[in-house]
Amino acid sequence: MAAPNIETIVSLAKRRGFVFPSSEIYGGLGSSWDYAPLGVELANNVKAAWWRWMVYERDDMEGLDSSIILNRKVWKYSGHEDTFSDPLVDCRNCQNRMRADKLDLPAGFASIEEAIRHKAVKCTNCGETDLTEPRPFNLMFRTQIGAASAEDDPNALAYLRPETAQGIFINYLNVQTAMRRKLPFGIAQIGKSFRNEVTPGNFIFRTREFEQMEMEYFVRPGEDDAALNFWVKACFDWYARLGINPDNLKLYEQPKKELAHYAKRTVDILYRFFPERDDETKRWDELMGIANRTDFDLKTHSKKPEDAEGKRLNPDSTEDLSYFDEASKERFYPFVIEPAAGVNRSVLAFLMDAYTERETDKGEKRVILKLHPQLAPIKVAVLPLAKNKPEIVGMARTLKHQLQPHLRAVYDDTGGIGKLYARQDEIGTPFCVTVDHESLEDEAVTVRDRDTWEQQRVKIGELRNHLMKRLKN
Repeated sequence: MAAPNIETIVSLAKRRGFVFPSSEIYGGLGSSWDYAPLGVELANNVKAAWWRWMVYERDDMEGLDSSIILNRKVWKYSGHEDTFSDPLVDCRNCQNRMRADKLDLPAGFASIEEAIRHKAVKCTNCGETDLTEPRPFNLMFRTQIGAASAEDDPNALAYLRPETAQGIFINYLNVQTAMRRKLPFGIAQIGKSFRNEVTPGNFIFRTREFEQMEMEYFVRPGEDDAALNFWVKACFDWYARLGINPDNLKLYEQPKKELAHYAKRTVDILYRFFPERDDETKRWDELMGIANRTDFDLKTHSKKPEDAEGKRLNPDSTEDLSYFDEASKERFYPFVIEPAAGVNRSVLAFLMDAYTERETDKGEKRVILKLHPQLAPIKVAVLPLAKNKPEIVGMARTLKHQLQPHLRAVYDDTGGIGKLYARQDEIGTPFCVTVDHESLEDEAVTVRDRDTWEQQRVKIGELRNHLMKRLKN
């Protein structure tokens, strides 16, 4: 079947309890979404799978959870106060706001600025060509610390972090010293970030509040190119192992004009988020980025580096974040490779790729969410064939409670067996266990596979091991 569009996933997400519009009873809030009961399980499973792969399964990794609100000087020296902005354009006719870098450049013009001045660019909302000149719009959310306002006391100004990476960089020396780490090693973090996006939208694809899965991998200068190539392949393979069709993934080498000021090289992993678009290039967008940030961040947060005239680049820092190699007796600033992914976009990609449709023998369309078992919100649903039979209901409830400590299990008797199967297929539950009249006599149950609809009779005493083995495989 053709890949679903985001609108199809939005309908499924609300109907089945994955994602709800935030503040809906008050008309909602632009680009804000709440993870519903199944969605929070899916998102937690994505984060757990990433953490297990990134931290637990490696010998060169440590975890961290840094503060959301950091000293303002962190953002001053990282460059965010001056450079973390998008080019904003307003339509004078309808007041629609757009990112200039996302507008199509008409043929014959060297830049979007030139095209706007010649009224060759149309508003994406009303189609008029009366647009303002692009101007920088800082994406950081401002807040204040303490009772004084930022206007009265500049020291009260603070920001909600726009990325988790800086919390890692300013803790680099603490982690390296406390955990006695030698290069190469990495520091991983999962946490909330906030960006006052000019044009958020497309469901959870782009939101102002989001969660990141980031890792900073510290290596010797000269070993950075090989490290970046390793992490590009490793991250691509991670998504594929968890069920993403490799045909829906591709690599994008950022050209020099697109690179961040600190980056030597960046490779994005793209996903086919918009299969319905006519332009093939616009069907793809970033799922994850892997950047070579060089030694920029550690230097900018260190007290020792000086400019060409011998002036300290950071007079406020109290620490030197360089690394001393005992074997070679060298001191240097490590280069950093950064794989960074958004939880929201990962959840969306997994939902889109898992969505399939199948016809029943009666010609009815059935939605099946073929989520990888590691990610599925519910691993098994225990269903009584007859909810008016206390013996069957009792056995089913007992089975559910026996399975619950080992895997996420639910009990459901809110419909006929066919509707119960359909509901569990649509939310991605790998297995259904049905307790029927024969179960009372032979101490066995029917295990139904989500993907194949095949059924197998299994003894109750062997059920847990049977399910665990199949989920693992």
